[in-house]
Amino acid sequence: MVTCRSAARVASHIMSATRQVLGERGERIAEQFLERKGWHILDRRFRSGHRDIDLIAEWTKHGGVERVISFVEVKTRVSPAFGGPLGAVHWRKQRELARAARDWMARFHRSGDAYRFDVVGVVFGGLTGPEVIHIENAFTVR
Repeated sequence: MVTCRSAARVASHIMSATRQVLGERGERIAEQFLERKGWHILDRRFRSGHRDIDLIAEWTKHGGVERVISFVEVKTRVSPAFGGPLGAVHWRKQRELARAARDWMARFHRSGDAYRFDVVGVVFGGLTGPEVIHIENAFTVR
């Protein structure tokens, strides 16, 4: 006999798995988008305890002398109906990203590196394929 609770748990698990697959698809699209813009992906899903950073990307300018590292949060949506990607990165998420970024910097910092936080939104549901929105320097951390 299936109870309402067990049916709800199964439905929740299916929805969670679907969201995870959608998120992974969005991350791959964001990665390809950044690479086309000249970024090199250094790390995917960097984990620091329970915190993670979706993508860590590098852009080198001036013959490799100056390096910009972007900690990228990817937000994937099936439609634009529930707000944009920046609104989904609230202050708690920013704080967690900053903590994970500090851990990454402690391990991989090079002299002269510049750091920033970007958000890439991937919105499915359009007629021409997913729309990618890249918000550079989306927020700052003190």
